[in-house]
Amino acid sequence: MISVIVVDDQELVRAGLRTLLENDPEITVVGEASDGRAALSRVRELHPDIVLMDIRMPGMDGLEASAAIRADDSLAGSRVLILTTFDEDDDIIEAVTLGAAGYLLKDTPSDDLRKAVHTAAAGGNLLSPTIARRVMEHLARAPKPPEPDPRLAALTERELTVLTRVGHGDTNAEIAAALFISPATVRTYVSRILTKLDARDRTALAVIAHRSGLSTGEDGHK
Repeated sequence: MISVIVVDDQELVRAGLRTLLENDPEITVVGEASDGRAALSRVRELHPDIVLMDIRMPGMDGLEASAAIRADDSLAGSRVLILTTFDEDDDIIEAVTLGAAGYLLKDTPSDDLRKAVHTAAAGGNLLSPTIARRVMEHLARAPKPPEPDPRLAALTERELTVLTRVGHGDTNAEIAAALFISPATVRTYVSRILTKLDARDRTALAVIAHRSGLSTGEDGHK
């Protein structure tokens, strides 16, 4: 069973989300909060699998609360899934930087939201295609450091190629087809890269690839 805390400053929205999520027999809403500070308290009390977090709330907002959850080692098992009406670039980039498991808009279809909860609970990360594209465009415009991330020296040539394609936003299936290997082998490579770069998730790998200038080439090389 996937445990969820719903965080939103509107009671009707929280009630609607609770009903929507609990239509899935594998999801249970164990708590609610109306602002970031109350959310942090509830997460520390209940240790849910997923925190479905709004951004704009009085007092401590959703991004501040997400940062506090990420900084607390005792809450490492709780993943934040941003669900908001706002799609401003600054908010999106900050949420990704904070390690949010996903960033979805409130007009996301019900089935997609439930799938997102399952994906996040399983350790996956997700951004809607439109938002993912905007994140990559923002990173592409950002100034690149003069030297690649020094941790890249620990990667093999093939791992660098896989990392580059992750930076391009390729799925495991797309990487497998391009490199003539199986999706399972790609997953193994991605897992090794996460460990070697001490990265939390696939989004973090994309950020590293872009900031290191890996994604400027077409064949996995700079």
